[in-house]
Amino acid sequence: MLRFTSLSLLAMALVAASCTKNASEAPTTTADDKEIRIGEYGSMTGGEATFGVSTDKGVRLAIEAKNAAGGIKGKKVVLIAEDNQGKPEEAAAVVKKLITQDKVIALLGEVASTRSLAAAPIAQQYKIPMVSPSSTNPKVTQVGDYIFRVCFIDPFQGPVMARFAWDKLKLKKVAVLKDLKSDYSLGLAEFFSKKFKELGGQIVEPEYTFQTGESDFKGQLTRIRAANPDAIFIPAYYTEVGLIARQARQLGLKAILLGGDGLDSPKLFEIGQEAVNGTYFSNHYSSESPMPATQEFIKRYKEKYHEVPDGIAASGYDAARILMNAMEKAPQLTSAAIREELAHTKDFAGATGKITINSERNADKDAFIVKVENNTLKFVTLLGPQ
Repeated sequence: MLRFTSLSLLAMALVAASCTKNASEAPTTTADDKEIRIGEYGSMTGGEATFGVSTDKGVRLAIEAKNAAGGIKGKKVVLIAEDNQGKPEEAAAVVKKLITQDKVIALLGEVASTRSLAAAPIAQQYKIPMVSPSSTNPKVTQVGDYIFRVCFIDPFQGPVMARFAWDKLKLKKVAVLKDLKSDYSLGLAEFFSKKFKELGGQIVEPEYTFQTGESDFKGQLTRIRAANPDAIFIPAYYTEVGLIARQARQLGLKAILLGGDGLDSPKLFEIGQEAVNGTYFSNHYSSESPMPATQEFIKRYKEKYHEVPDGIAASGYDAARILMNAMEKAPQLTSAAIREELAHTKDFAGATGKITINSERNADKDAFIVKVENNTLKFVTLLGPQ
């Protein structure tokens, strides 16, 4: 009896140790599996819901095309999508669920850098490749070697807008209005301001601030009006920027409005109305781009959704295609093998342009500068590193 009990206890200990070990290991797809599960997390509801919805449309379009062509290694790709409601804590919770309960082999998401930063450590812990379509804060991929993105980053985007403001628009004095609760906003403000001052421009001091969820910006805008800048750089998302634009014009501010890719949403026109006309911002894509991959994507998207896609949808489409391309090339359908192939992505012809993943798991690519004109985004120029 004692011998039996000892052996039983030993067996239980080995099982417990195995479970503990496996809890942090990546799930794998085996030859017996008939499907490949990919997880997606995004803000399907909440203040930036168009980001999540547009990304999801792009992702689904890419996956449907892949399945129609036979899937990956003869297996069907299944998307399991979760709504994080625009909340960082929810992003972390749904990503853990996708990994531990749904057993996804890879992740797509998020658009907002703050939510990507909340979820990325979990993906890294479990060694699940995560590909962000549009998170531009440099800290996102610094979380670890399983975290990737298919978009440019703010240390590139900020200086691009500064160069455009100085070289093309001939602006000399710019006020910055940034969101204290947004990693995206704080980073983009920092990189824009640094470059603009290096070029010889003046940034109105101190920089002006607000917090996500605010709706009254008249106090900040009144102080900005007194400083009389040529332009206001607003590194924020479309909801706040639309409101800021309307209130700025109501106060008689005639300064040009500048921003980053967070403005890319049809809701910007709805919220900002005529006040956003003449606004310039950097973006991942333009529907006016003549690139064949871009026009093919737009054609497919319009056939399915009966609307012109925005840059967020295009980035979601590229993220899904690059991930599935890595799966196709991987010798085995394991998270580790997929991670290796993602890291070797080179000159991928995406809807947002040619994409190469560099050694820091960021995308090397150019930025589109677009201008708001009567509820449309007009292509202005394409700018690369300098």
